[in-house]
Amino acid sequence: MAKADSVHHRTTLQMIARRVMLERGLLPDFSPEALRELNRIDSPGGKAATPARDMLNLPWASIDNDDSLDIDQITVAEDMQGGMVRVLVAVADVDALVKKGSALDDHARHNTTSVYTGAETFPMLPEKLSNDLTSLKFGEERPAIVIEMAVDGEGSLHSSDVYGAMVRNQAKLAYNSVGAWLEGRGPMPEAIGRVKGLEANLVVQDRAARALKGFRHEYGALDLDTIQSRPVFDGEQILDLERESRNRAKEIIEDFMIAANGVVARFLEARRYPSLRRVVRKPKRWGRIVSLAADFGYHLPGEPDSIGLSKFLAKRRAADPVAFPDLSLSVIKLLGAGEYVVELPGQEPPGHFGLAVRDYTHSTAPNRRFPDLITQRILKAALLGSPAPYNPAELTDLARHCTEKEDDAEKVERLVRKSAAALLLASRIGERFEAIVTGAADKGTWVRIIHPPVEGRLLHGFEGVDVGQRLRVKLIHTDVERGYVDFKRVS
Repeated sequence: MAKADSVHHRTTLQMIARRVMLERGLLPDFSPEALRELNRIDSPGGKAATPARDMLNLPWASIDNDDSLDIDQITVAEDMQGGMVRVLVAVADVDALVKKGSALDDHARHNTTSVYTGAETFPMLPEKLSNDLTSLKFGEERPAIVIEMAVDGEGSLHSSDVYGAMVRNQAKLAYNSVGAWLEGRGPMPEAIGRVKGLEANLVVQDRAARALKGFRHEYGALDLDTIQSRPVFDGEQILDLERESRNRAKEIIEDFMIAANGVVARFLEARRYPSLRRVVRKPKRWGRIVSLAADFGYHLPGEPDSIGLSKFLAKRRAADPVAFPDLSLSVIKLLGAGEYVVELPGQEPPGHFGLAVRDYTHSTAPNRRFPDLITQRILKAALLGSPAPYNPAELTDLARHCTEKEDDAEKVERLVRKSAAALLLASRIGERFEAIVTGAADKGTWVRIIHPPVEGRLLHGFEGVDVGQRLRVKLIHTDVERGYVDFKRVS
C-alpha cells in the first residue's frame, strides 16, 4: 500500500466508526445537557451504599487490559479454615454519581454499552467519570458494592453476601504481565511487590478461580477459546491485527465475575426483587453441533446437552489446541446470541446454556454496560429495603432495548475490524489462504483466514458448505469503507 495512504489509517477508521455508530442508531457524542451535567460533578461519590464497611486497607488490585482506565472491579481473597477461600469482588458504585433519569443516564440508556473499535472508543459514560470519578482507579478511595463468596477447594460456593463498602485499589495490574508471571513465563510485575501480601493474595485468587472454573465445567460449562484481535497502530498507520490470547490472569477475572453475577442474581431473587438476567437459550442449531462432533468421531445426544458438549470440547482442545479456536468459533455461531430477559420473583429463569448456570445477571461492569447499572440500582434498593427503581414493564422494555443495542454495538466493532482488515489486505488481492467456514445462511456464507485473523464473505463456491468446514480460498476484493473482504473457493 502506498505510503501516502498509510498515514491516514487511524483517521479513516475513526470516520468509518462514527458513520456506522450513527447508522446503527448509536450516539457517538454526548448531548450538551449531559456535558453541562458533567461539568457540575467535580468529586467522586463520597458515601458507600448502606450498610457500609471500611475495607480500605485490604490488598485490593485491578487486573485489566494494559491501557484500561475504566476500572469497574477490583478483587482480593484470603485463605480460611478448612480449605475455604474468601473471595471479594468490589464493583464501582457508578449510581452514586449517575442518577436514574439524568441526562448522563439518558445517554447511557440509549447506547447501553461502551463501543471499542480499536481506532476510537465511544464510552457509555464520559471519561471524566468512567476513567476517573466512577473508576476504581489506583490509589483512590471509592464507594463500591462488594460481593463476598466463600469457596471450597472443589470450587463449590458455600455462602455469599452483598454489601456496600469503601475500598482503595492498591495496584493497577495488566492481564498479560500477571498471566505470564502466574504461568511461569515472566517475572512478577513490580507493582505486585510494592503491596504487602499481594503476591500471596494473587496466588490464592488464582487457586480459587481455577477451582470455580473446574466446578462449573463438571456441570457442563463450555470452555471456548475464540480468536480476538485488535488493530495495532504506529501513529496513524495500521501495522497488524494483534491476536489477544487467554491466560490465567484473565481467567481469574472471568471466573470471579461469573460467580459474582450468580450471587447477585440469587441475592435479588431471595429478597423478592426483579432482575435483568443474561441468558443463552438451548441452541436451535443443535443438530449441526451434533454433526460437527460426528465429523471428529464423537457422539452427542439428539437433544441439547451442555455436559456432553463440554466433554467433546475438552477432548478436542487436548487433541488439537492449534485448531481449537476455529472449532470454538463454529460452536459459538451455532449456539446463538445471548439476550437480556426480566426475571420476576417466583419465575423460573431460562438460564445460561454456555455457562451451565440457572442464575446469571450482568452486574460487574457498570461503567461500560447499562444492564449492570440497572442491576446496581436494583441491588442498592434491595440493600436499603426500598422499592425497586424500575417497574416490570420498564424492565421488559429495557431488556429488549439492551439486547438490540448490544447487537448494534457489536456490529460497529466488527465492521471497523473488517475495515482494518481490508486496509491490511488491500495489497494482497489474488493470494490464497487456508480458511474455516464461520457462518452459513441464506443471507451469505462467511469464512475466516488464519493470519491475519480476518473474516470475510465467500462469494463463489459456497454451495453445500456449512459452519466448521475447512476450505482453501483466494482473496478477490476488499472495500475499506464498507468493510468488505471477499473470497472465492479454490481447490
